[in-house]
Amino acid sequence: MTSQLTPLLVSAFPNAKALPLWIAQEQGFFERRGLEVSLDETEASKAQREGLASGRIQIVQSAIDNGLALIVQGHDVVIVMGGEGGMNDFIVQPGIENLSQLRGRTLVVDSPDTAYALLARKMLAAQGLTYGVDYQMRPVGNGFHRVAAMLESTDNAGAVLNPPFTAQAKAAGMKSLGRLVDHVGPYQAGGAFALRSWARKNGAALQAYIAAYVQALRWLREDAHAAYVETMLVERLKLSPEIAAATRREMLEADFGFTIDAKLDAKGMENVLETRAATEGVHPLLADPTTFVDESWYDRAVANLEDDE
Repeated sequence: MTSQLTPLLVSAFPNAKALPLWIAQEQGFFERRGLEVSLDETEASKAQREGLASGRIQIVQSAIDNGLALIVQGHDVVIVMGGEGGMNDFIVQPGIENLSQLRGRTLVVDSPDTAYALLARKMLAAQGLTYGVDYQMRPVGNGFHRVAAMLESTDNAGAVLNPPFTAQAKAAGMKSLGRLVDHVGPYQAGGAFALRSWARKNGAALQAYIAAYVQALRWLREDAHAAYVETMLVERLKLSPEIAAATRREMLEADFGFTIDAKLDAKGMENVLETRAATEGVHPLLADPTTFVDESWYDRAVANLEDDE
């Protein structure tokens, strides 16, 4: 049986947003659709992008802005599914009361030129703060490393964080200056993307992956599975039961947590492109979203899922 499964290496960050992937593995949703999915739990988006570009990784489930960065670099990437709006808070050290107090300070980020760092740059620009002039960004890696850097030194004044790191930072005395969606509006943060050449050659596997992911999202939302999910968070991310419970609730909040069935948000996608244009400049390869967004595999996967149910 196992020898007949199609192997897939999927890259994601090792945080709470990987829950649907862990659930799909443990509940056999991938296997029942003929897939043997292994996870590449990345430390930084740069390594993730390099893995996809080289062909080592088949699917990335992460900030779709990383896919846009690859497109700008000349790689033929296609975005195939949404996931969530980022679940991001702008977390700062105690004593910082507003964004203007970040003047002359340093923020810790994954990478200054992609995803949530671009959102932070846009948000701070609206307050009259210019990146590289009024404040600096220090790349340290994923959310785990960003929290660690802020705990290590108050010189690291702020960071964009998502669950469970948001709750951990607050428990350590840090504060939120607001959710990013409140500052910048709807944003298509997480999603799935792949190299177009691979997607076209492996459409059945891609469709099966999407169906299993959506099924895992639906399973995650059921109240009967709350204790299971919180235990998973405790065990996989070494969280306290209290932070695990808070994280699960946050991830299921309407208009903040996981999007229903991982559907792409058109307005959120527009904001991603506008944010990248405002911070990194307009790029001709990103002018027409229909050239790099293809929901046909998603539509077939969800339609077949409905038939199965």
